Amino acid sequence: LPMIASRLGDPEVSGQGVLHLVVLDPAARQDSEAPVLAELSIGDGARWDVDYAEYAREKARLSWRHRMDSRLLQLMYPHRLALNEGSLWGGVWLDGIVVAASGAQPIWDECFALCVAAHLRCLSWISADPSLR
Repeated sequence: LPMIASRLGDPEVSGQGVLHLVVLDPAARQDSEAPVLAELSIGDGARWDVDYAEYAREKARLSWRHRMDSRLLQLMYPHRLALNEGSLWGGVWLDGIVVAASGAQPIWDECFALCVAAHLRCLSWISADPSLR
C-alpha cells in the first residue's frame, strides 16, 4: 500500500490522487456471481469525480467472467463483451486471483491491481508451504 499511495501523488498517475481496489474470492465457484472478498479506498474519497468503487467492481466482474485481464479482453476479444459490459482496463486475472483497481490512469490501475494480486499469490504460497518464507 505505501508503494501505491506514493504513486497516487503523481498527477500523471491519478489526477484525483485516489484509488479503489476490489479483490474477489478465488475460492468461490467460477459459475457464481463475482464474490467480493475485500475492498479498499486509498486517498480522499471526497475528491472522487465518479464512482470509482463501482468501476473497480465492474472491472473485477469482467475479469472474473472472462478469466482474463480486462485490458486483454478489450484489445483482443471485444467480441466476447456483452452490450452492458464496460470497456475499462484495470482488472487482472492472475492464476484465478482477481483484483481490480479504479481511480488512476488505466495502465496504472492495471499495475496496482497486478501488484496486489501477485502479493496475494505469494502469501497463499507461503501459507501452503511455510518453508518458502
